[in-house]
Amino acid sequence: MLPQRQSWPPDHRLPHHPAHPNQNPPPARPRRARHRLRLPSLEPSVYAGFLRYASRGRSLSLARLAHSHMIRAGYRPGLFLRNNLLAAYCRAGDMRHARLLFDGMPRRDAVSWNTLIAGYSAQGSPRLALSAFRDARRDGAVAADRFTYATVLAACGGARDGRSGQTAHGLAVVSGLARTAFVSNSVIDMYAKCGMIDEVRLLFDRAEERDEISWNLLLSAYVRMGWPEVAVNVLVWMHRSGVKLDAFALARILKACSELEDSEDVRMMLHGCVVKVGLDLDVFVGSAMVDMYAKNGGLEEAIKVFDCIPDQNVVIYNAMIAGFARLGNDPCPETRIEAVRLYANLLQRRIRPSKFTFKSVLEVCNLTNAVQCGRQIHAHVILSGFEDDEVIGNALIKLYAKARLVDDSLRCFHRTPKREIFTWASMITAFVHYEHSDKAVELFRELRYLEKEPDRFTMSSVMNACAALSVPIKCEQIHCYAVKSGFDQFTICGNSQIEMYRRIGDLKAAKKTFEKISCLDTFSWSQMILSYAVHGYETEALFLFKKMEDCGVMINEFAFLAVLVACSHQGLVDEGFRYYESMVSDYGFVPDVKHIACMVELLGHVGKMADAEDFIMRSGLENDTVLWHALLRACRIHGDKDRGIKIGEKLMMLEPYAASSYVMLYNLYMDAGKISLAMRTRGQMRERGMTKEAGISWAEFGGSIHQFLDGDNSCSQKAETFTRLEELLVRVKQKTEHGGMNVWGLGFQARKAGENSISKHGELLAVALGLSTLPNTAPVRVMKNQNMSWESHETLKLLSEGENREIIIKDPARFHHFSQGSCSCRDYW
Repeated sequence: MLPQRQSWPPDHRLPHHPAHPNQNPPPARPRRARHRLRLPSLEPSVYAGFLRYASRGRSLSLARLAHSHMIRAGYRPGLFLRNNLLAAYCRAGDMRHARLLFDGMPRRDAVSWNTLIAGYSAQGSPRLALSAFRDARRDGAVAADRFTYATVLAACGGARDGRSGQTAHGLAVVSGLARTAFVSNSVIDMYAKCGMIDEVRLLFDRAEERDEISWNLLLSAYVRMGWPEVAVNVLVWMHRSGVKLDAFALARILKACSELEDSEDVRMMLHGCVVKVGLDLDVFVGSAMVDMYAKNGGLEEAIKVFDCIPDQNVVIYNAMIAGFARLGNDPCPETRIEAVRLYANLLQRRIRPSKFTFKSVLEVCNLTNAVQCGRQIHAHVILSGFEDDEVIGNALIKLYAKARLVDDSLRCFHRTPKREIFTWASMITAFVHYEHSDKAVELFRELRYLEKEPDRFTMSSVMNACAALSVPIKCEQIHCYAVKSGFDQFTICGNSQIEMYRRIGDLKAAKKTFEKISCLDTFSWSQMILSYAVHGYETEALFLFKKMEDCGVMINEFAFLAVLVACSHQGLVDEGFRYYESMVSDYGFVPDVKHIACMVELLGHVGKMADAEDFIMRSGLENDTVLWHALLRACRIHGDKDRGIKIGEKLMMLEPYAASSYVMLYNLYMDAGKISLAMRTRGQMRERGMTKEAGISWAEFGGSIHQFLDGDNSCSQKAETFTRLEELLVRVKQKTEHGGMNVWGLGFQARKAGENSISKHGELLAVALGLSTLPNTAPVRVMKNQNMSWESHETLKLLSEGENREIIIKDPARFHHFSQGSCSCRDYW
């Protein structure tokens, strides 16, 4: 029995602090007191048993306790106990004290060196393991045995150091130990981990001794290389050679075959092989079979295998739940919800879920939009202590973001301590998708402040955020960072960059980006076609689509949408219907609401309102407000007041809480002279607490963002900007025959009258500030959240001609490029 009172060993005592010079030193402890601290030593077998227990349990505290007792008892262990103590330190991961113990050993043997090398290798320090092997070879008194070579070869494989592994292999050959299956298997494993598959096969073919491990290592090597077809051939070879197939080999080959496509015969053959060798009830093999079937769409077979396994554990539950999660966007949510029932069954059986369980079941909740179920699973995550896991945190961020609960996503993001780059990307993407682009840019700045390197997907999301903000300076800054970091070489970033420049109205930069993309994909072509379309270059858009077809690029729905936008914006009826029919008949695409809206706008563009209305009714989407808004714009432009009022009243029924519908119907009634109905509409709007959205125009000048609110005179630069606009309009009146003042009938007799007329058009004030701020050769770009009025549109045409400047206005409908007195929309918007 160990005495209950224990003290630190001598080398663990606290440092002695000398007494003050004026104080007398403490009296020396009598020599007899030191003898009282000495403990009686134990039998060597007791120490050995104690150290074996510490080594198996990887208990550093038990190893230190045994070592301390030896020191205090004055016991000097022999080589056997010292090796046991060294093994206990190495297994517990305390390599610092293991090395100190090793260096202090008066005598060492092969076991000592093997233990030290294995300790370094297990702790992920292969370089130190190789250094210890070199020291062992210099020690002439010790000869390396097969365990030494097996250990050092494992270290080379862990470090992916094939060159050092080849050296160790050569030494094993010289020593004659490479002939044994034990060492040759270690060499095969080392070459496989280093990716040297030719050496693996050569060594296997020339091996003098082979066992089941040799075959399994060859099989694993081909699986690791991603060659499942060859792995299947090796399995057949194993069977014909009479090698017994074990659970490890079958599980590895099943995992490899899960990556094979169109290999149903191979999967059935392997399943039959598993049943024949009697491992169909094995949990390890069963999990691999479930994963194999689930990954390849065989969910029914996976369920059958799952139900047949008697002792189900969390691994096979994870494989089954992940199978339901892999169904992706399957149209049957009832099938996917089975994963939640499996999760509930797992809890009922008191099986502790792992982080992979939570990851898969949260993915299922995300696919089925089951946010309430996801909240309950989130509570289980917290109770299980997995809230800090970055993979689960990422799944929760996506779950709440898809449900438009961006604040909840942000809370999950902040509660994830170890944020990998995909966690940042998910949060940034969530902000972008749900119109929090400014927060996405700020989060990217925080990412860079922490000196974390983004990936190409994060960069693409940030570019999309800058595109949504429509601020040129931010777009140029993120473009510069992408070039500096090399992300501009990726196609996904180039595509986002085209969209970014398209949305700020810089068509030249978008075209230049398109030409620089080395590997164009379908989205690249489609984005460039759309860029030409929305900026009024329909000829270039149709030519690029024809070139896309000639180059054999795969055409998708988005490409057809881009070309239909080009046709609708310019009223190309024949071309538009030809492309629409080709999309349906030749390519088999089902038109969505965006395609149909383009056709409605196309018919409305040429004044065929009745045909456009019939087209809506035949589309099967007669209750979609987007289509009726497109037709309503055509009615307003062509002066079809009766049809416009009918459509406005229909929109009031379809979206009774949209303020824009009330404002639109009010204007329609006023234009038709139905004052009482107009006042009733305004009263309904006031009763329901709805207000008209304020018109805002903004632009970037001199590195700053300037905003102008329609009808607001509180801007600090309003007075001087208003004066500048007056001067511009007077100059235009002098240069043109009809004069810009006739647009509104303004005479500028009084500043008050001028303010009431001009200040309600914030885009005019923004253009005036741009004309007075920017260089004469630079175009003026202004963004607006509402459609321009006819008065503002006509005035900007006159300004572009009088000032000889290009003026670009982006409103919700389209881009307007004003140049030399004309607009790219050809007065249809």
